[in-house]
Amino acid sequence: MKYVEADALEKIHNRNLDISSHIFDDEHLLITGELKEKNLITIYEKSGEPIEPNIFHHMKIQLLIKISELKIVDLNVKMPGTPHDDLCREMKNSLEGIKGLVIAPGFTSKIKEIAGGIKGCVHLTTLLLSMAPAALQGYWIFESRKEQRNGEPKFEIEKYLIDTCWAWRKDGPLAGSFIKQNH
Repeated sequence: MKYVEADALEKIHNRNLDISSHIFDDEHLLITGELKEKNLITIYEKSGEPIEPNIFHHMKIQLLIKISELKIVDLNVKMPGTPHDDLCREMKNSLEGIKGLVIAPGFTSKIKEIAGGIKGCVHLTTLLLSMAPAALQGYWIFESRKEQRNGEPKFEIEKYLIDTCWAWRKDGPLAGSFIKQNH
């Protein structure tokens, strides 16, 4: 398929993720995430009742990350908009079990064990799983914000980057250059 200029087509649905990293204090980052999902046209229940365009999923997660370990030390979950109000909001605490987890390889599988399937909300899980790599990026920016730095960030960068994509493949130029510089 060739690239389609979608702006000329009728848009019917939108999912938006917004994730930011903030300096909380000298030892912590606050990672904030928000998922908003909207129907952009009138849709209909099976009964024929119309549902006007609106936000039907609106989730917010805040993660307090201990910088020295990339450990989730606390979190806050809000669900301002859900399609099944009280029923969906029963899952507000489904992520409590992630406290103490370190954002590291294997994080995704641990999250799915804790809050996957009927143990959680797929929208909260989707948002959380998008927040983890953003937290790593926030960490690297936090560590790189000073003009004069002593070496690389404290974490073994190989553990987080090597073989995660084509550019950082173990036998590629980026990884090879990095490994030579640091070993």
